[in-house]
Parts: sequence; structure tokens; C-alpha cells
Amino acid sequence: MIVPAAAVLVSLVSAPPAQAQPQQKVPVAEGYGGAVATVDLDASKAAIAVLRKGGNAVDAAVAAGAVLGVTEPYSSGLAGGGFMVYYDARQRKVFTIDGRETAPQAMTSTTLEGIPFDEGVTSGLSAGVPGTVANWDLALRRFGTFSLKQALQPAIEVASKGFVVDQTFYDQTNANLARFKDISTTAKLYLPNGAPPPVGSTFRNPELAATYRELGKRGPSWLYGGRLGEEIVATVKQPPLTPGSTRNVRPGLMELSDLRAYRALLREPTKVSYNGMDVYGMAPPSSGGSTVGEALNILEALPGVGLHEYLEASRLAFADRGKYVGDLPGVPLKELLSDGFAKERSCLVGATAMAHPAAPGNPDGSYETCPAPTGTATPVADEGPETTHLVVADRWGNVIAYNLTIESTGGNGIVVPGRGVLLNNELTDFTFGPAPGDPNLPAPGKRPRSSMAPTLVFDHGKPVLAAGSPGGSTIITTVLQILVNRYELGMNLPDALAAPRATQRNTAQTQAEQAFLDKYRAELEAKGHSFVLNPEIGAATALEFVGRGRIQAVAEPSRRGGGSAMVVAPGR
Repeated sequence: MIVPAAAVLVSLVSAPPAQAQPQQKVPVAEGYGGAVATVDLDASKAAIAVLRKGGNAVDAAVAAGAVLGVTEPYSSGLAGGGFMVYYDARQRKVFTIDGRETAPQAMTSTTLEGIPFDEGVTSGLSAGVPGTVANWDLALRRFGTFSLKQALQPAIEVASKGFVVDQTFYDQTNANLARFKDISTTAKLYLPNGAPPPVGSTFRNPELAATYRELGKRGPSWLYGGRLGEEIVATVKQPPLTPGSTRNVRPGLMELSDLRAYRALLREPTKVSYNGMDVYGMAPPSSGGSTVGEALNILEALPGVGLHEYLEASRLAFADRGKYVGDLPGVPLKELLSDGFAKERSCLVGATAMAHPAAPGNPDGSYETCPAPTGTATPVADEGPETTHLVVADRWGNVIAYNLTIESTGGNGIVVPGRGVLLNNELTDFTFGPAPGDPNLPAPGKRPRSSMAPTLVFDHGKPVLAAGSPGGSTIITTVLQILVNRYELGMNLPDALAAPRATQRNTAQTQAEQAFLDKYRAELEAKGHSFVLNPEIGAATALEFVGRGRIQAVAEPSRRGGGSAMVVAPGR
């Protein structure tokens, strides 16, 4: 076990001064010179400050992402991973960066077999080789103007001075109370006095501030083969259990050589044409771009689009996702996103809901009018509901949609001693098996399939909209529903985000929020749909170019405590 230096204070929690007033998030902002939307006020403020200092969208996105590692530590952090979809205005080109975590070389297709999912989550075994720092480094070197040290400064300040604990942070801590208590380092940081920090108190993480400071000084090699990497590997191999804990926390397989071998990757984006616009997304190992894109193609092939059609298109796209998409060669991406395949699949959408489960199609390049589907559907695997998403646009017209995550709420629950950072449990995104032929079985160095779907929409070659969300596999349906709301149902962007949601992922029942059930249940049940309540689906952020240089940034008004939208200047 790594023992932190005694002189280091892990967390400090104090009541705010009596005169202090909580800062308010604003879910919609319009203006000029750049814009940002995140789930967190401190992260949005950091991004805007970077833009006002002359930084570009990538600089601002990395700064905001690092702050989210402080204020949203159960959803993101430097020991996690993510995906960026970025439009470079100077090059007039969309780039994507894959910073997804990887499996250690010692992992095999049977490593997770027989392990209860919850036990898999809270373990060293679930920790993937982190990709976030490599993602930040590649983005800044290739597209940014700030150094990593500069981009980390706002996060260092927030971690040092602290942030005000809100209800969401308290609730997420409380939901993890039992497992956090069983990890000594995690309990020390996030359970001061044995309980979650109270709402309204100030939470500080000086160890994370020091970690960011050292990372800025030493660079990514400090993680990918250096001392920080050694400490992460030691923590994975010997999780710091609280004395007397009876929890079975399995050791992991990560080695320092896995960290040395890690690379963030530039990949080609997915692209579909939809209602005369171009929609770009993230290619495998994410299933976001392919599944959102296929569903949009199916919808475009239908004579009319409403909520019934949205649910059915999503059902079909998820059937194909489960059969074909993973981090492996031979994913038939071109055919999955082809108009011919979409037309073949769209003929299955009728006046009533199709039988469950929908079978996958055959994206073989030879398409018939309406063939009978064959094959076996793959159940939707468990995915952590947390993750976070942000969007940034700058004054030069660069735009980025960025999903970052540590998977489940609180990751694997293990804080690296002396470093103030939670490890991810990303490897539980793999199929546990046995599942012969499943494209998402684990393998050495493989990246688990993701549902993250950062998305950019273009009209006549110019960006018009950026969107994304957290929420495990509901990310895909959240992004899809926002696009349907905006471009099929005629909503403006704030309404498109705020509208009640439903998610159909080729499951027997469609999960839906209460407001959706109240408004649409009767008419959709008459068409054969079956529903079950999901209290909250997604926590989206988006922005739209509304003309003459004006940008509208939009975050959630209430989901996950509401988000924060900001602009550089409200007027010219």
C-alpha cells in the first residue's frame, strides 16, 4: 500500500461565511466572442476566462475538463477517459480524439466472467489505463495555444480554494457511502467526519491541486511511466481497504508497461447526411456516432417522424450496435451508416411498436426492399450513468463537443493515496461473458465500447449546433432525441434540451421520465409501446449558432442540479 505523506491534508471542509451568497447557474446564455455550456458553474467560468484571455476552444475545453475533475469528481477526472469531436475553423475540418481507457495486456476475454457486476465495479480489476491526460496533451499540442500547465491553472485554484457543495454532490456522495467507507483513502477525502460534506459547505481537495500542479510541471510522462503511474499501478494492485472492511475488492491487472504503451488517437469521425445537414460523431470504440447516425438515417427514410418513429429507429439502431460495434477490426461502419441499409431497416417501422427484441440487420452492401430480419439481438449491457459533457465555441469559429468520464458514479471508488483522484471503472463497460462472438468482449489493450456521443451538426459546411450528454447508453438516445426535437418537432434548442425524455435501446420496455409519461404515455401505449419510469435521463449541454456571429449556449435547467451556460460577451 502507498502511504501518503503525513503532512498532506486530504480534504478540508468548512462552512461558508455567513455573508456568502451561492452563485447561480444560468441554463441559457446568448452572445458573442465564444460560448460554453457545462454542468458546473466553476467549469464554465474557467472556460470563459480562457476564451477572454485569448485561448481557443480546445484550451477552454481542457481547462473546463480539469475543473470538472475537481467539482464533478464522481463523473470525470485525470484517471478517466473521453472523446473529443472538434471542428478546426482554419482547416475547415472535423477531427476526433479518442482518449478512451484501455484494458491491460494481462486481460483476456474471460477475465470478467462470473464476477457480479457490483463487485466488478468496486475493484482494481475494473480500472482501465487512463486516457484523459493523453487526450488533453494531444489536443493542446495539435490544436491548442495553451500549455498543459496553463490549462490546469483554473483547476488548481478551484481545488485549493474549494467549491460550494450542492445537493447533487451531496446526493452522489451519500449514494456511495457504503463503498466509500470501505476504502480508507476515499473515506478520508469524501467522508469527512464519517459523512458526506453538507450542502453549502466548502469542499477543498489540496492533494488534487498538488497533483495537477506536478502534472503541469512534469508533463504527461509523469503519469505514463513516471511516479504518478507507479502509484496508480500500486493502488490498482493493492486497493487501500479500511481496516476491518469485509468488502471483496479484487486487485487489478494494470502494469506500468500498460501506461507507457498508452496513446490517445486521432480518428476519422462518423458522418451522415440528415435533412440536408451533415452530422459528425465519434467512431468506434464509441458506438455514439454510429448509433445516432444510423437512427437519423432511418428517420430520414420515413415519410413522417414523431415520437413513435424516434423510439423505433432507436430500437433498430441499438440492435445493430449490439451485434456489430466494438473496438475491433471489421466493424461495418460504412454500411451501418449507408442510406441503403437505413432504407432496408426503416421498412420495419410500422404503425405499431415492433416485437421485442428487434433482430439486427445485415449491413452487407446488398439491400432489398424489406427483407425479413435474421440473427439474435444482444442485450444492452450495464453502463455507468455518470460521465459529463461540455461544449465550447470560440471567436474564430472553432467548436468542440467533449465527453469525459470515469464510468460509474464515483468510478471504482478508489482514491489514489496522496493524490486526491478517483480511479475509473471503465473496464466494466466490456461484456462480462460468456458471450461468444460479442464484439465487446475484453482483450489485451482493447478499448471498451462506449456510448459517448459528442456531436457536431453542419449546414452548408458551417457548424450550426454541438450537443452531447452523460448517461451511459442513454447518451445515444438523449442526443438523438435532442436532434429530433430540434429538427423534426420544431423546438428551439433550450426547449429541445428541457423536453421530457424517453430511451428505447432495444429493450422490452421503454424507460421514460415522469413528464414524458404524463404527456405521451396513452398515445404511445395505444401503438404498442410499454413503459417503465426512469426519473432522470441524461444531463445534456449544447450550443447553436443563431446568426450574425451570435451563439446560444444551453445547459439543463434542472436535471442533475441544472447546468451552466455562459458567453464571452452578451453584446458586441
